[in-house]
Amino acid sequence: MVKKKTKTFNDAVLVNLSEQFSLPILNQTSNVYFDMLENIVSQQLSGKVASKIFQRFLDLFPNKEPLPQILLRQEDAVLRGVGLSAAKVKYVKALAEFAMTNDLSVDTISKMSDVQIIDLLIKVKGIGKWTVQMLLIFSLGRVDVFPVDDLAVQVGMKELYGLSESGAALKRRMELIAESWMPNRTTGTRLVWAYVNSKKSNAVRR
Repeated sequence: MVKKKTKTFNDAVLVNLSEQFSLPILNQTSNVYFDMLENIVSQQLSGKVASKIFQRFLDLFPNKEPLPQILLRQEDAVLRGVGLSAAKVKYVKALAEFAMTNDLSVDTISKMSDVQIIDLLIKVKGIGKWTVQMLLIFSLGRVDVFPVDDLAVQVGMKELYGLSESGAALKRRMELIAESWMPNRTTGTRLVWAYVNSKKSNAVRR
């Protein structure tokens, strides 16, 4: 995969990380609905496990296309059989139902602001801000996203910046630090992920 040089930051930690890691170029999605299904399936799972379950999920559908109307007809037990939890079965079907009555085309979504996209998609049961932020970063190429609730970002920033706080206090410190990354908080986030993932054997996110 083609790599890109990272931006220059007024932050010594990120400057150091940018000298260590080159980030893969992310291609913009052609299917927001499909990517959100993958994001739901991937919630709270490691990269390799999530990938296997999502592939099994896709195998249930003709041409690996979980079209909303077909997904809604799929038996819950069948979806559970490929590794989805009972909650995620409800969530993917909630997204399918939402997609039947809302325009999730790339043309429409790409014209919306980050906040508007988040506000739209968190209406779907099981989709929170973090899940939509993954779409913003990996599917839509938005440049100034900071997923403060991401566990890997929290772990990485605690190590990199010597943070001792936890809970809400930790998030406040993280957000203050990330203000200096603006308007390129996505790249800052990805560098922290690269740092954390460099220690893992099953990392998929950069």
